[in-house]
Amino acid sequence: MSAETRAGTGAPYDAELGALFAARGAARVDVPIIQPADPYLDTAGEALRRRIFLTRGEAGETLCLRPDFTIPVCRDHVGHGATLPRRYSYVGLVFRQRPTGPGEFYQAGIEDLGEENAATADARALADALAGLETCGLEAGELDLVLGDQGLFEAFLRALGLPEGWQRRLVRTFGHDDQLEAALAALARGGSGALDALDPEFAELARLGEQGALTFKIRERMEEAGLPPHSGRSPGEVAARLIEKVAIAEARLSEGSLQLLRRFLAIDAPLSEAGTVIGDLAGAAGLDLGRALTFFETRNLALRAAGVDLAAVRYRAAFGRPIDYYTGLVFEARRKGSNEPLAGGGRYDRLLSILGAERPVPAVGFSLWLDRIASRTGDAA
Repeated sequence: MSAETRAGTGAPYDAELGALFAARGAARVDVPIIQPADPYLDTAGEALRRRIFLTRGEAGETLCLRPDFTIPVCRDHVGHGATLPRRYSYVGLVFRQRPTGPGEFYQAGIEDLGEENAATADARALADALAGLETCGLEAGELDLVLGDQGLFEAFLRALGLPEGWQRRLVRTFGHDDQLEAALAALARGGSGALDALDPEFAELARLGEQGALTFKIRERMEEAGLPPHSGRSPGEVAARLIEKVAIAEARLSEGSLQLLRRFLAIDAPLSEAGTVIGDLAGAAGLDLGRALTFFETRNLALRAAGVDLAAVRYRAAFGRPIDYYTGLVFEARRKGSNEPLAGGGRYDRLLSILGAERPVPAVGFSLWLDRIASRTGDAA
């Protein structure tokens, strides 16, 4: 990966942002426009996947035009085995299909990899994003800033005692309001009819969690059907999946617990007050959010130390960004009254492992939508 800048990218604010990012210790990098598509198809989520420009390589591999910088920068870091911690910056074109507007536009940002103090790194990402917007001529008073926390949402689900399968299903809907509402409605109903076609003996063993006995029965049934031993998932894998499927289908939240979850998701408060609001809700319900709430407050202290006005940031418990690799903090900055993000980012601690890193790498980053910023500040793109 080259740390040299690309001369004359044509991006708005290229020189100004390059100087800011360098001053903040982020080395400028360049990554290829043509990227393997599989990392996006596997990790990015439907909202980004359906906008990718896909093509085929000569060897038949699926390729795409670079739809963002996060995955390419992380892939390049893993491929070069660079030391950690490391901060990378970029300015360049990304390519996405959109209902209106051109399919190519400029983004700039920073990817912060390997900083073990997650609160410090999270705070730095938001502070750097705001500094980038200010460099482009946008003051904090012109912006709506919203912050969410997938880690806190996951902690709340655990505290409610939901089966792990339901927790995963709800986490996958975080940031997708319609999907989350549909999942909550299904959880309220319980007793899904999805198991009607399941063998009653299998269903009962799965309901009791008897994985050993269920594995034996499944193996017997496969042998009777003449299936070869390696024709797909093993009997043990099938048994584990059936147990999870039954738990998900039969799980039902009590009306009280469902209302409690809805009250949590309805929280919309200044970040300066959010910790107290969340703590009061959990405390009154007897829920232990563990380290998640402590970390939330620790990060707020780090944000204050980084110069972020917490009263100017809204915490919304249901706010997420529709990209599947996020794991914790998510945030966006928008022009007041607009729904289009000018800056957005978040934490993605699992992504580098998925991309081949030998050990987990804590990571957080942000992007600026330079064309949107330029059109709103009156500058030429």
